[in-house]
Formats: sequence, structure tokens, C-alpha cells
Amino acid sequence: MSSSEASNTAGKRPGTRASDSGISRRSLLRAVGLGVAASLAGCADGSGFRPLYGTLGANANAKMAQVEFTPIPGRNGQRIRNELLFKAYGGDYNGSPPSTARFRMEIAIKETTTTTLVLLNGTSAGMIYQIDARFQLIDIETKKVLVTGYSQSRANSERFTNVFSNVRAADEAQDRAAKTIATDLSARLAGFLGSQPA
Repeated sequence: MSSSEASNTAGKRPGTRASDSGISRRSLLRAVGLGVAASLAGCADGSGFRPLYGTLGANANAKMAQVEFTPIPGRNGQRIRNELLFKAYGGDYNGSPPSTARFRMEIAIKETTTTTLVLLNGTSAGMIYQIDARFQLIDIETKKVLVTGYSQSRANSERFTNVFSNVRAADEAQDRAAKTIATDLSARLAGFLGSQPA
């Protein structure tokens, strides 16, 4: 070892290694740890942090039961609305909007189908079914739009030689896409209503 290398390593503590930029691994890990701790400290009181899975809280559940969902044209629009009604009322829907409705949710959807895996003879071996949904939540009393948004869902299916299998695969893809849209809209609606004062 040369005298210059010996003088460079003499001032270093054992177990630490300096990188080219002069920052040791230990100090880098310490800085990252402090950053994570600081970001989690803001969640300690429950403001701004909500679990992905779990109950919505009494406030959000009560407000979800006060939402009227307007009819959505088409079969898949009906699927989306039925899912939203079940998530909001828990199976207690009697065919008419709740008498205590304070909010109205209006949803417009656009459906598209894209063929995939096009074969040499021009037929396709699969398809992607897509639903685009735009929604707005309106306060019934003031007619004020409280929140607007956009959601998108895709589901794929294969194509078969059997006609019935094709129809069934397409129907299941549409059903999956509609349920995904309904779950997303329900979560966003509950998140907004749960953040509002009682």
C-alpha cells in the first residue's frame, strides 16, 4: 500500500465506506429513515390517512345512504347502477330513491371494444372491452356540483369457434368492467362524503 493510500484510509472509521460523492451508506440510510418517519408522523392523528380495506366510518356510511343514483342507459349502465345501489344501501333498495336523499350522482358512460391478436385470415383471437365513465355528485337542495370525476375500466376476453362461448366470454368481460367501475366510483364517493363534516 502506498503512503498516500495509507493516509486516505487512516482517517476513516472501520465499517464505513465512502462513496464517490462522499456520503456513507449509513448516513444515507439514516436520512431515508428520517424521511419515512417524518412522512408517517403526519398520519398519526388519522388526518389524511385512510386504510384501503375496512369500514368507511359511520359518517360515510350514513351519507352513502343519502345518495340518489340516476339511471344509466344500456345494460352495462344498469349493471353499474345496481352495484352502486347495493354498495350504498346494502340490499335495502326498494326501487325508489331514499326519502332522505341529499345528493344525486349522475353518471354517463361510453363503451368501446377493441380487437386484439388479429390473425392472418383477418379474424381476431381476443378483444378488450372498455368503459369510460364521467360522473358528478350534486347537492339536491342547492343544485351545486360538489365533485366531478372520470373513471376507466378494461376487461379482456378470448374468442372461440363456438358462438355461445364468444357471447358468454364477451358478457363476462362486460360484467367485470362494470363491477370495476362501480367499485371505483363507490370508493371515490365514500372518500369524498367521509371527508365532509357531518
